[in-house]
Amino acid sequence: MGSDIQRQLVVFDFDWSMADQDTDRWVFEVLAPDIRRKMKSLKDEIQWTDLVSQSLEELHRRGKTREDIENALRTMPFHPAMVRAISNLKNASSPITTFFCLSNANSVFISTILESRALLDVFEEIITNPASFEPSGLLKLRRRVDPTGPQHLCKVGCSANMCKGEELEAFLARHQPVYDRIIYVGDGANDFCPILRLRSQDMVLCRRFRGLERRIAQEGEREGLKCQVRYWAGAWEVEEIFRELST
Repeated sequence: MGSDIQRQLVVFDFDWSMADQDTDRWVFEVLAPDIRRKMKSLKDEIQWTDLVSQSLEELHRRGKTREDIENALRTMPFHPAMVRAISNLKNASSPITTFFCLSNANSVFISTILESRALLDVFEEIITNPASFEPSGLLKLRRRVDPTGPQHLCKVGCSANMCKGEELEAFLARHQPVYDRIIYVGDGANDFCPILRLRSQDMVLCRRFRGLERRIAQEGEREGLKCQVRYWAGAWEVEEIFRELST
């Protein structure tokens, strides 16, 4: 698929794109379903990252530990075909593939899961909301874009905590020369902004039946979407497509 491609970048969203669940919701569904219910009722009133942070504090007050959280994350659905897809493309002799994770989850959730699947070292960078465990066992989470400082300038609907389009462009500026091809794997409405930055030789792998598919259909032409679009529903289909991207 394009023998002139020597260097390519694969950008992955995490929840429902690389993994088969949503980390922010999964942890509470496993450890405290009543907190999960409260989050559902408050999601339109409190910025989502702030709401997850507050919910983690409540989880800590109830005596849930770092081990509880890490164990819950390690049981979250992550399809073996996705593990194979990433590992095989990374190990392919050509083209040289760089992997970049760009997610609205958080650094602890993502790194814990990737480490459990032996994928952590595959990723050149993971850009997400910063989180860390305090000595008490509290998982402290904050927005990537500090609400007290300068805010991002996104005009197409990114969350307050991060503009994925700006973050993708910053990554590309850090990693020169330019990639011959970029493949973006995403599912959510907030993945629309970064794919608007892609070129005609680039490709989005859009998961079916979620927010990104709707935004491409409703806004793609109007906003000048240039990249190729391929749709998938199951990880095995990503594995098929990744096989086409290597030799």
